[in-house]
Amino acid sequence: MNELFIRELRIDWTQIAKESYLRRIPALAGLDTLEFRQPVTFFVGENGSGKSTLLEAIAVAYGFNPEGGTRNYSFSTYDSHSELCDAMQLVKGWNKVNWGYFLRAESFYNVATAEEAYSRIDGIPQHYHEHSHGESFLKLIQKNFRGSSVYLLDEPEAALSPQRQLTLLLEIAHCAKQGSQFLIATHSPILLGLPDAEILSFDGGSIHPCAYEDTESYRVTKMFLDDRAQILRRLEIL
Repeated sequence: MNELFIRELRIDWTQIAKESYLRRIPALAGLDTLEFRQPVTFFVGENGSGKSTLLEAIAVAYGFNPEGGTRNYSFSTYDSHSELCDAMQLVKGWNKVNWGYFLRAESFYNVATAEEAYSRIDGIPQHYHEHSHGESFLKLIQKNFRGSSVYLLDEPEAALSPQRQLTLLLEIAHCAKQGSQFLIATHSPILLGLPDAEILSFDGGSIHPCAYEDTESYRVTKMFLDDRAQILRRLEIL
């Protein structure tokens, strides 16, 4: 039995304008339903393939602020999310959610600013802007990760060194074992290496399961590391 917090999504395309750009994204245009089967699901694909667009729509449909944060956040600096969330229905599990967070690399500065403001209300100020981007990003993650919760992460590796990506990998694995669910859009071959996670590729015009070794993130990284000189020659850098 599927006991995940977000079990499935369904899209009613009659609620989306005929001229909407969403209809021109191949992986999304053919999507009516999508079931989640593992505590950790990765979205992979080339830039513009629709993975972040879908992740954002899921987050908003679930009740998160479009720019990130918890479901209690209500700030807005730029309204950029698509109409996909309004056409989406989420099938939720029966288990009670303990906590949740939507974290986007591109709007992290705004979330960090909001975190500082909200934390003053709680009496425990969080000074994220006093740290480097990567340090504050990881600090916010470690502060908010816990069991029996829902987390949506959009390219979390963007601010993190390879070593810190391994730290994030450990945090995700630990929380998943405590009953949390993760939906993550990523290009990181390090994060994608998490055992038992489901990888969904948005390439090729549809959303479909993909083995770790078949992801472009893994293949390109391995090819470069195995024969860096040859790749540089092909690029006419050497």
